Amino acid sequence: MADNPTFNQEELRARFNPEGSPLRRQQMVMLEMVTVLDKICKKHDIPYFLYGGTLLGAFRHNGFIPWDDDLDVAMMRQDYKRLMKVLPAELPSHIALQNNDTDKNYFLFITKLRDKRSFLDEGNFDKVFQERGIFIDIFPLDRLLPWTQRLRVQSVAYNIFRKGNGSDSAMKKIRALTWFNRHVSFPLLRGISRLSGTKALMCEYGIPFHNIYDLRDVFPLTTHDFEGVQLPVPGNSHHMLQTMFGDYMQLPDDLDNVYHHVERLEFYD
Repeated sequence: MADNPTFNQEELRARFNPEGSPLRRQQMVMLEMVTVLDKICKKHDIPYFLYGGTLLGAFRHNGFIPWDDDLDVAMMRQDYKRLMKVLPAELPSHIALQNNDTDKNYFLFITKLRDKRSFLDEGNFDKVFQERGIFIDIFPLDRLLPWTQRLRVQSVAYNIFRKGNGSDSAMKKIRALTWFNRHVSFPLLRGISRLSGTKALMCEYGIPFHNIYDLRDVFPLTTHDFEGVQLPVPGNSHHMLQTMFGDYMQLPDDLDNVYHHVERLEFYD
């Protein structure tokens, strides 16, 4: 494992996310949602694990990176498909499921769980989405040929959105492109990857993260403390974190520019 951190966790918390601050409140909403997800996955024996910056936070901070305003989990595609089938009946009424099936203008290829008791404006593509509460992201992972992932065929949707500023005509084109990629091009590319026998584990098509992982680093899963809750993490998280972040136990050099950009955040009683 990496060396122990040399920074002061309490000083970071006081600077970025003290108790009662909007960011800390947002983090606690995300923590609640991931514990709900954890219970559902355990009930249905669906493996998942902390991913990305959330995995980094677990090992470097035993919880959220102090300035982080999102939460990521990942799972293999077959488990992702099973989860999508059970979530609609299992989620409590204050948490919404958001994906290509539930929101006609949602053109991302990750699923979000959204808190209905809040509103979050990222000043981005989310302005056309039906659900806009605080969210956590669920990433599907596949065995993919790296060159097929880098075709970036869904990136055209972002260009259409920017040029049309989310207009009705722009969204009509984006919905058509998203449908085609979801039902035609992406299944075809996944099929080519399966036939190749590739061992490269990557994010689903349409997700702009191209790190290549080793399935042996993921399974068997173990657990790690995250904000006082034991949550699943890859068995060799050290190697996965090195792949994503390099010397991951070191803080960024410029802590003045580490915030994510949120235009507006509201909590409803």
